[in-house]
Amino acid sequence: MAEKEEKNKHIKVEGQEPEAKKEEETQTSEKETEEKANDKAEDEKGADAEKQEDPLEKANKEIADLKDKYLRTLAEFDNYKKRTLKEKAELILNGSEKTVKAVLPVLDDFERALKDKSDDPKAIKDGVQMIFNKFVKALESLGVKKIDTDGKDFDTDFHEAVAMVPGMGDEKKGKVIDCVQTGYTLNDKVIRHAKVAVGQ
Repeated sequence: MAEKEEKNKHIKVEGQEPEAKKEEETQTSEKETEEKANDKAEDEKGADAEKQEDPLEKANKEIADLKDKYLRTLAEFDNYKKRTLKEKAELILNGSEKTVKAVLPVLDDFERALKDKSDDPKAIKDGVQMIFNKFVKALESLGVKKIDTDGKDFDTDFHEAVAMVPGMGDEKKGKVIDCVQTGYTLNDKVIRHAKVAVGQ
């Protein structure tokens, strides 16, 4: 009887061993899970620390970016400057192209007039008048206008006095009496003053 009880106890203890093992395994797995969680938390802290860059490193990065932007802007401005200078040089060289094109038809008329063998003075005078009128229209198309002087008050902005004519009376005093050389404006800017005689 006593032998049977011992065997049963032994069996019971042996039967209980797997349960104890299960408890130990559970505790071990809980510890492992806890350790993993701690490791994960530490990794996250490390990652956060990496994300929070060193202020000096951040400042150096910003300086490098600004330096790059500055160099690019400087290069762009240098290219713009070179292009502008080139365009300006081309304008100086070819700026008179419009004027020359406007005057060429008048030159053609002069060539035709010179080839004409007519001896009729009236026909020659009419031909010269036509060429003159065409030339004036060509200049007007370029913005060149004649300064009007007939009966105008003397104005230093447009006129240059080359002579003073005395004894013209009070009505003609300070007025343009005669135009010695015609003056012209280009787009309302005086490019040559009219040389005039003024009443005194």
